[in-house]
Amino acid sequence: MPAVTASAPGKIILFGEHAVVYGRPAIAVPVTQVKARAVVSAAPGSAAGQVLIEAPSIHQQAYLADLAADDPLKTALTLALEHLQISRPPACKVRIGSTIPVAAGLGSGAAVSVALLRAFSAFLGHPLPDEVVNALAFEVEKLHHGTPSGIDNTVITYARPVFFQRREGGNLIETFPSPQPFTVLVADTGVPSPTAAAVGDVRRAWQQDPPRYEALFDRAGELTRAARKAIEAGKPHELGPLMDANHALLQEMGVSSPELERLVQAARAAGALGAKLSGGGRGGNMIALVEADQVEAVSQALLGAGAARAFMTRVEAQG
Repeated sequence: MPAVTASAPGKIILFGEHAVVYGRPAIAVPVTQVKARAVVSAAPGSAAGQVLIEAPSIHQQAYLADLAADDPLKTALTLALEHLQISRPPACKVRIGSTIPVAAGLGSGAAVSVALLRAFSAFLGHPLPDEVVNALAFEVEKLHHGTPSGIDNTVITYARPVFFQRREGGNLIETFPSPQPFTVLVADTGVPSPTAAAVGDVRRAWQQDPPRYEALFDRAGELTRAARKAIEAGKPHELGPLMDANHALLQEMGVSSPELERLVQAARAAGALGAKLSGGGRGGNMIALVEADQVEAVSQALLGAGAARAFMTRVEAQG
């Protein structure tokens, strides 16, 4: 039985983080410069049902049966087996690697889940369709983030820009045209983003002052819709001021940090068209919209302001 390999990209949220949990839209795009990768190979000589999981980047090596019930890797594999109604898989080894920084708002957990679900189901002879991969990855996301929006697993599964909105009776998931490409710099603060804690803090603040937070979420939704219109109209340069405005809302929600603020200000001072935190906040990543000839200058400014790393991603034109 030949080995099967699958990969999945990272992601960044352009607009709407946190507000998306409360039914407002968000826009996210894949980041193909970083990836999670899963390789599943047969393990001849091992007993049927034995699945060895190796994840060197997190120093993990264990059999599936020995992992805790709430382990995300075990959950992903178990969900695949349950969906396929397979109780005893062939003996195999699952090796997982990733170049996506953990706890940086780049969707590392969702990318690992997507790559793992695809490789494992294909190895079993029943490749899962995207909609099933997406649904199962969302279940795993609940372990990572408590109350996830679903946007990470969605944009990573479909590997396309996504306009996403949670709704009763079924989420709205739309890809949309981007006639003009645009360039975004991603800079990592080097501080892990405690996404579940940040989401929980925003929820508690919303519970204490619903009118104020509903107004913040409404405004974030307006900015997200305006951003979609700008992208669809082939005017990505208009995203800059919208990013700045979205960042100001996230500041008001209490999810920025001194490290993020230093990088946002450094990017703007170096000529970025706009900049904001991306993801859960309190650390992790910020993003900056830049012209192609600004990439080097803004990258150097970000590194000089303390970024652990900075890299470019390009949102390609799509009809």
